[in-house]
Amino acid sequence: CGVPTVLLAGLGDTEAQQTTLYPLVGRVFVHTLDHETFLSLPEHVAVPPAVRITYHAHLQGHPDLPRWLRYTQRSPHHPGFLYGSATPEDRGRQVIEVTAYNRDSFDTTRQRLVLEIGDSEGPLLPYQAEFLVCSHDVEEVLPSAPASRFLSALGGLWEPGELQLLNITSALDRGGRVPLPIEGRKEGVYIKVGSASPFSTCLKMVASPDSHARCAQGQPPLLSCYDTLAPHFRVDWCNVTLVDKSVPEPADEMPTPGDGILEHDPFFCPPTEAPDRDFLVDALVTLLVPLLVALLLTLLLAYVMCCRREGRLKRDLATSDIQMVHHCTIHGNTEELRQMAANREVPRPLSTLPMFNVRTGERLPPRVDSAQVPLILDQH
Repeated sequence: CGVPTVLLAGLGDTEAQQTTLYPLVGRVFVHTLDHETFLSLPEHVAVPPAVRITYHAHLQGHPDLPRWLRYTQRSPHHPGFLYGSATPEDRGRQVIEVTAYNRDSFDTTRQRLVLEIGDSEGPLLPYQAEFLVCSHDVEEVLPSAPASRFLSALGGLWEPGELQLLNITSALDRGGRVPLPIEGRKEGVYIKVGSASPFSTCLKMVASPDSHARCAQGQPPLLSCYDTLAPHFRVDWCNVTLVDKSVPEPADEMPTPGDGILEHDPFFCPPTEAPDRDFLVDALVTLLVPLLVALLLTLLLAYVMCCRREGRLKRDLATSDIQMVHHCTIHGNTEELRQMAANREVPRPLSTLPMFNVRTGERLPPRVDSAQVPLILDQH
């Protein structure tokens, strides 16, 4: 009886609910969008997995979320998550409007999240490390239980001290590829952790240049300690980044403006005056020389083609009389045969006639055997 009740039950009232949250600058912020929060169900009635709800979140007055906040939801049957890490520029008050859509009853409801972003309390976390966890998706580490388990396992690789999550980012948002739909393949997630205690020798060795060189050659990295994160978290130790903010970076020196006049340099003495130069001669040489060369080549070609021809008289004188008579005889006979062929009035040879019998020489109509006539021609 519970399933029909849930399917008929709509979402909450159209009046937007309001919730106030307090994210901290430099700390990870995770807010879960549960189906129970938006469904109007009787008390002590659980939400069955058949209910499908999707969410759309945006900054009030804007079409999208602020740059530090992200939204993810694996499927309409799973809850949604708003997560991110605020920066000092985001300090203040931000209002996030969340709209829930019931894909079964097509009802909608809204919720307003008021984010009061403030500075974090407690000691500074100058030692920060970022790990790529290949065995999880981002929504699998956003709940508090997996995140606490990761920090507890990481404590065995770090110096004793309090570890805090600073940021969680999906590997797809960092340029990663969507994995193949094979069992066990995950998108991956980057987890950034901070602490007030220095890095351990093991972490320093993993992030050393020698370890990165081994990774570039396809060899395993330098991991001198026991991997306490395995087997629950499969970390890519070739993608470990360590950031040490304990030593402040020196401020950039501001340049001192000068008077705009260069100092005297005895090795550089530019000329103060440049003499005038006439480029007419250069232009004439550039244009006339190619034209003269082209004209000479044209005259030479014309002399070879027109003035060096031997002529027919020289050809006839250089040819023997017998060869000339032979040539003239062939030429005359050819012309005579062409004229005779043009004025032919004699009857055609018998061999060219269609009804000429080669053996008897008679002109008789062709004898056709009807038995050898094709069937189609006989019907016609």
